[in-house]
Amino acid sequence: MKRLNSTACLTFAIFILSGCGDYEKGADAYKAGDHATSLSVFQPLAENKGFLSFFYFVEDVISAQSKLGEMYKKGQGVTQDDKTAVKWWTLAADQGDAIAQSKLGVMYSKGRGVTQDDKTAVKWWTLAADQGYANAQSDLGVMYAKGRGVTQDDKTAVKWWIRAADQGYANAQSNLGVMYAKGRGVTQDDKTAVKWWTLAADQGYANAQSNLGVMYERGRGVTQNDKIAVKWYRLAAEQGYAKAQWMIRLR
Repeated sequence: MKRLNSTACLTFAIFILSGCGDYEKGADAYKAGDHATSLSVFQPLAENKGFLSFFYFVEDVISAQSKLGEMYKKGQGVTQDDKTAVKWWTLAADQGDAIAQSKLGVMYSKGRGVTQDDKTAVKWWTLAADQGYANAQSDLGVMYAKGRGVTQDDKTAVKWWIRAADQGYANAQSNLGVMYAKGRGVTQDDKTAVKWWTLAADQGYANAQSNLGVMYERGRGVTQNDKIAVKWYRLAAEQGYAKAQWMIRLR
């Protein structure tokens, strides 16, 4: 009887431990585009109910909730539903998940699945930005630059964009180029504008490529060079950037 009990306990332990590792199975399936399998894994983890929930890792539960939000937002393996996406992201965000917090910022700023509310968007982006999440830092910079949900403040916008730009976030790098070129929130400095636009342009960011073209054409912050100007205009134009396409036609 003792041997039987030991075998039963071992079998049960293996079953439980294998269940606790399910998140990775779901994540691998998601990456492979197998949304049916990822849904079958994420759903019970995210709901975190029943006897087996006692054995789930908290991190897996939160990650599953965040992933479910993504799946409902994109209609992956489920009917697209912004409200349900918000529901799952809120559960994860309330437990400190930066990705979910950032996603909620987007939903509130655009009024998708919720009533549009800039202040709530700023709240969620701030929580994610304070954790170092570059997407949220960049979006928060936009809100301060435009005075949406907060008092307009160029210096604070620059602060958040620098934090995101230092992580290689192209949108923030491009925005910093604008701020330095115009002297908004910082001392006007064409060379620094060129620096940030070059970093974003090298990542294929069309707006920055077009702006670099202008700087080289006019010799602002760099030695004037029409060939380099055309190079950047063409790269932006090939991505359908209208301003760069117009500059090419004018030449």
